[in-house]
Amino acid sequence: MTALGKLLRTTAFQLTLVYLLVFIIFAASLLGYFALNTRRLITEQITTTVDTEISGLREQYNLGGIRRLVIVVDLRSRRPGSSLYLVTTATGEGLAGNVGSLEPGVLDHPGWLETNYRRLEAPEGSDHHALVQVVQLPGGFRLLVGRDLEERERLFGIIANAGQWSLALVIVLGLAGGFFVSRRVLARVEAMNETAQTIMAGDLAGRLPVAGTGDELDRLADRLNAMLQRIEALMYGLKEVSDNIAHDLKTPLTRLRNRCEQALRGSPDVAAYRAALESTIAESDDLIRTFDALLMIARAESGQARDNMTEFDAAEIARDVGELYEPLAEEKGITLKVEAPAAAPVRGNRELVSQALANLVDNAIKYAAPNGKSWNGVPAEIVVKAGNDGERIALSVADRGPGIAEADRGRVVERFVRLEQSRSEPGSGLGLSLASAVARLHGGELKLEDNQPGLRSIIALPRAGPAGAG
Repeated sequence: MTALGKLLRTTAFQLTLVYLLVFIIFAASLLGYFALNTRRLITEQITTTVDTEISGLREQYNLGGIRRLVIVVDLRSRRPGSSLYLVTTATGEGLAGNVGSLEPGVLDHPGWLETNYRRLEAPEGSDHHALVQVVQLPGGFRLLVGRDLEERERLFGIIANAGQWSLALVIVLGLAGGFFVSRRVLARVEAMNETAQTIMAGDLAGRLPVAGTGDELDRLADRLNAMLQRIEALMYGLKEVSDNIAHDLKTPLTRLRNRCEQALRGSPDVAAYRAALESTIAESDDLIRTFDALLMIARAESGQARDNMTEFDAAEIARDVGELYEPLAEEKGITLKVEAPAAAPVRGNRELVSQALANLVDNAIKYAAPNGKSWNGVPAEIVVKAGNDGERIALSVADRGPGIAEADRGRVVERFVRLEQSRSEPGSGLGLSLASAVARLHGGELKLEDNQPGLRSIIALPRAGPAGAG
């Protein structure tokens, strides 16, 4: 398709043609109405003038008869720019006036009519058009009075000519404006198409151009760019998950296979087989938990869990999680406290929020007191809190462990990331990733802060109700 063909097929150009057509019809109607009303007004002025003159001439006839009428008509017809006058006998013989010839039969029809005529002094062939009134007088005499319509026709022609040129100018300017607007819109759309082709080719970093005018195309481009950014993030996350699964799950799967192979190569001992099976089941449970965590993170990041959102009390979740993990904390010699005195209303997925908070508590128990000992002589203690923080609800877990360096806090929320001090503890490195994904799903955030010493992990969620995000 040629460039002109593309231009003519654009919505902007077609809309311009529609608006141009509507404006032309409106302008033509307005000019036609004005011209017709001007014509009617001039005709009314002529008829009023002629009626007045006929009334005056009737009075002259009544006062002095046909002789007086002829004298008066003869005087009036000699004035410059006078009206048309003609007095005839019953047989049509002219007695006075300035009309040389008329169309046949005009004097035989009393009343108003338009006719062609020629003045007495005018040469042959110089006919004009006039509006006349024919009156029959007593005695069979006829009186004709009229006005030339040249002025009316000239004014009507001026208006019609001006209207034609105006419409022509409107059409030219409208088409020029349509081409200009369509060309500009088409250029922006083509730029968007080129970017879309680049994205479809695999370059997810491409973004639609924004002109900065704030018009509807800019708003559309902004929304699409935000969508593309989200898609890029999801695709990057998917790639990262695939890479992580390929690298981080390969080791336990290999270890699982080696144990099974070792059991088969060993002596056929029931106890050895049983130990190998128990070890295989334990390793499989760890893998299942890892995959469950990955699926839960995927649900949170894709937004599927929004379908099951209800309003619940986050303080109640804090108390339940604290009660669940209290025996495990006691086994490691850690004091677990829960501080949730007031209701903390949150709207969201209760299961995911509970799992996220449980992950934070589980991490704190693992690293607050390694090997059952206190860290740097500070008593091992974990405090779980739930309460209002402005327009948000804060679920926090504070411990007295080694904490996380500020430089590593942005990295530990990624999947399968484990710091050096956590390598000796069991786990897959998905706990903080899940907590961060759940917080984002609910319109909140996961914050990691220094507890001096230790780590304070905070899940900040919008508070339910009129003051919250809902």
